[in-house]
Amino acid sequence: MNNIHRSTSPQTLISEKPNYRWPLIPVSVIILLSFLIFYYYSLSLTTNAHFPVSSKTLKSNMNQCSSQIVALGEKFLWYAPHSGFNNQLLEFKNAILMAGILNRTLIVPPILDHHAVALGSCPKFRVLDPKELRISVWDHMIELIQGGRYISIAEIIDISPLVSSSLVRVIDLRDFVSIWCGISLDLACLNDSKVQSSFNFRQKQCGSLLAGVHGSVDKCVYAVNDDCRTTVWTHHSGNEDGMLDSFQPNEQLKKKKNVTYIRRRRDVFKTLGPGSGAESASLLAFGSLFTAPYKGSQSYMDIHESVQDPRIRSLIDKTKFLPFVSEIVSAGKEFANATIKAPFLCAQLRLLDGQFKNHQKAAFNGLQQKLESLQQKGPLPIHIFLMTDLPGENWADTYLGDLISDSLHYKVYFLREDDELVRQASKKLKEAGYEQRFVPYSDKAADKKYCFNQRLPDALLYVEQTVCSCATLGFVGTAGSTISENIELLRKFGLCSGQS
Repeated sequence: MNNIHRSTSPQTLISEKPNYRWPLIPVSVIILLSFLIFYYYSLSLTTNAHFPVSSKTLKSNMNQCSSQIVALGEKFLWYAPHSGFNNQLLEFKNAILMAGILNRTLIVPPILDHHAVALGSCPKFRVLDPKELRISVWDHMIELIQGGRYISIAEIIDISPLVSSSLVRVIDLRDFVSIWCGISLDLACLNDSKVQSSFNFRQKQCGSLLAGVHGSVDKCVYAVNDDCRTTVWTHHSGNEDGMLDSFQPNEQLKKKKNVTYIRRRRDVFKTLGPGSGAESASLLAFGSLFTAPYKGSQSYMDIHESVQDPRIRSLIDKTKFLPFVSEIVSAGKEFANATIKAPFLCAQLRLLDGQFKNHQKAAFNGLQQKLESLQQKGPLPIHIFLMTDLPGENWADTYLGDLISDSLHYKVYFLREDDELVRQASKKLKEAGYEQRFVPYSDKAADKKYCFNQRLPDALLYVEQTVCSCATLGFVGTAGSTISENIELLRKFGLCSGQS
């Protein structure tokens, strides 16, 4: 190409032998180069459309919030859910309460795959560090989007009465990231390598900031790294703030595991509310918000109805029971009324989860005793809805196999993921999903489009729990299972009879 642009004299041109093929080669090269330049320019425009540099929403070093975020004046609360669905539901309730107490907008997370992220054991003082937990949740959230399996917990649990009554403010995590980091998580679905490279870099920066990887950032992020090993959160408990909790590591743990933690009871409003170091931060990032009773105390949160603020008392009362959305409740009631069509007993048996293997004998004994009692009182056959994680092909040599083979005394029902009723419930959930998005800044969102490869959500577990709430002959569950605890709650508050 240099020969083409080199200056030549007329004499040289005349003396050369004409050759008409040479000009064809550089022209073709020019055309090819022009095409490539146009292609990469167009691609860069596409990339910049998704990652607008002019917005300056996300700093290149990601060590501070943008001026736009600070100017919003909105304060947010994020946390890291983990373990199975019902554990995540308990955390969600606690997050709503924390957001209400601290007057922050709750960032609503997705439902994580069962045990994709695990906390560990609070009683053994062996848990994942809050920062590591937040990072794990962020990484799994990206995986859910890439696989078309992202579904917000607010698309399964009905919190619309809380939002409409202004007891809590919420925003979907996808919308929050769009506003806060200036990126559309939709890009996780694209196969374009150049776009993916830019997206991966940006989402990791955003995730690092939200997770507090580099600690708290003034007026931007306050990372709460106090977990169940050191802290029990209270609110207006009447006790001295910072006093020792009744549960502490015993001498055996101290010696065997070299545990040196000291658990203190701390008022969350005094520690993280107005006047605290966390007050100015736009985002307050917790780790786990799971709590459970243990040896006369709570593992992480101990907030009761005795608080003086009537708004917080109302929030505590209303978060005790959060029902499933109507699409799930309708499916569960339909199965109870149209398929079983008789009074029935529900049995929820966790048999494969390692935590409950030692309860297998007790679970079967409890079911057997209940059925023997029903045989003496009522007509036969006894209708049973069975909810278990044990595959049907493994029932043959168990008590479950005996129940199915005894058609004279028992009629057993169960649901599977590919049943039409469950699939229809999943389709309705997918169609209604955007109604549970609660977008407060719809005019400021960077991108309202979301992945078009979204799969149908798995609704089986939620429909099964609803069916169990309709069991008029009673319920037999697995001791210690959060699924059993939630079913008992659904029954106590009359989900089946109180919602159409």
